[in-house]
Amino acid sequence: MHMKLRFLGAAQNVTGSRHLLEANGSKVLVDCGLYQERDLRGRNWEPFVVPPADIDAVFLTHAHLDHCGLLPKLVREGFSGRIYCTPATAEIAKIILLDAAKIQEEDAKYKLKRHKREKRKSPFPVVPLYTIEAAQACFPLFTPIDYGKEVAIAAGLKAKLYDAGHVLGSAAVKITAENSHEVRSVLFSGDIGRPNRPIVRDPAIVHETDYVLVESTYGDRVHQDQENIKALIADVVNSTAKQGGSILVPSFALERAQELLYYINELIVEGAIPNIRVFLDSPMATRITKVFQHHPGLFDQEMMEHLRNHESPFRFRGLELVESRQQSKAINDFRGPAIIIAGSGMCTGGRIKHHLAKHIMRPQDTVMFVGYQALGTLGRHLVEGEEEVRILGKEYPVQAKVTQIHGFSAHADKTELLAWLQGLGRAPRGVFVIHGETESAQAFGQYLREQTSWDVHVPSYQDTVELE
Repeated sequence: MHMKLRFLGAAQNVTGSRHLLEANGSKVLVDCGLYQERDLRGRNWEPFVVPPADIDAVFLTHAHLDHCGLLPKLVREGFSGRIYCTPATAEIAKIILLDAAKIQEEDAKYKLKRHKREKRKSPFPVVPLYTIEAAQACFPLFTPIDYGKEVAIAAGLKAKLYDAGHVLGSAAVKITAENSHEVRSVLFSGDIGRPNRPIVRDPAIVHETDYVLVESTYGDRVHQDQENIKALIADVVNSTAKQGGSILVPSFALERAQELLYYINELIVEGAIPNIRVFLDSPMATRITKVFQHHPGLFDQEMMEHLRNHESPFRFRGLELVESRQQSKAINDFRGPAIIIAGSGMCTGGRIKHHLAKHIMRPQDTVMFVGYQALGTLGRHLVEGEEEVRILGKEYPVQAKVTQIHGFSAHADKTELLAWLQGLGRAPRGVFVIHGETESAQAFGQYLREQTSWDVHVPSYQDTVELE
């Protein structure tokens, strides 16, 4: 059987997930994500290595922008097949793509206005990568399938989704190719979640596959105990509130924002933090929170118990869901301690940048990061302790306190990834370590070799591998 893998993104870097499998004369793309690292964003504008019209189907592991954010460009440039994913992912991806397109349109408009004010010209055209109209053109192609349901892609080619436990609706994708002589399967992990986290269920075990592509975002470390998360949040909130300051939380709209609300609500119920105002300043996060309410069947037992015993963590006294730009600006007029949760999680765009511009020079305030910060992003510059950062075209001295809570991650660490892989039962023919910075991917590759006798590879961008 002739099978070929091409690593078109998230190869020794974290964002831009895109992996092409060729089998039985068909081409299947797993994920089509946006690059978010500053040094790699130029790749978003490059032509696709494989003409989009030649791709038969796309499988989407989940709705984070680094996994779905380049779909509008793919469709605009000729892809017309089905985009398979879970029903929750289909709902959320539409929200996220529309928001991304809107931000790109607004950012291009803002940059043009700024250049005009500063009387300078950009060496490149200032245009959005894609428009709202281009994002909407993807929607008819979304084809929802439930976990565990087998779908035929083409003759001799089928696929199945497994709950990845990362975010609501996230999936690992197993593609099986068969001819008259043999059967081969390839498992794409997507992003694997952590066991015992609130809201979503634990990652499902996939019992066998011939080849596996596994993420390695945190493949070089072991997370701190999740039990400490609430205590760490309480410490930040209490110490900042005591000084009369506000807590800014750059947060992804999907899962992280909802999980934050869950913990904040629990801390308020327990009396561990004061009942201060909480602003969820993200129209997208608000819309996604409503999607959570559509899919209670995806919640874990802990979340169902919380809903039975307390008010919903998505609706509690003191919580304000902010949608309009005017409401967002009005937050700046609020006096007194507050928690302001806004996107984007890595501070690469969105409303958090405007809040940072207002708060970064206030020593009484805290910027609390609760997620991974990719190399080259504004968030990474802040957590690495840079004394001055560029926000919205201006330089600002960093005078607010900056802290990061690592245990919040929705990504499995190296021991959790190993445990998930060992669920395969028999040794795969090959393992490909993806979706991690070079150091992390290489470290996890080495860790796997030491812990197993498996054949482990760490591919580079645009590598092609023949599968036997």
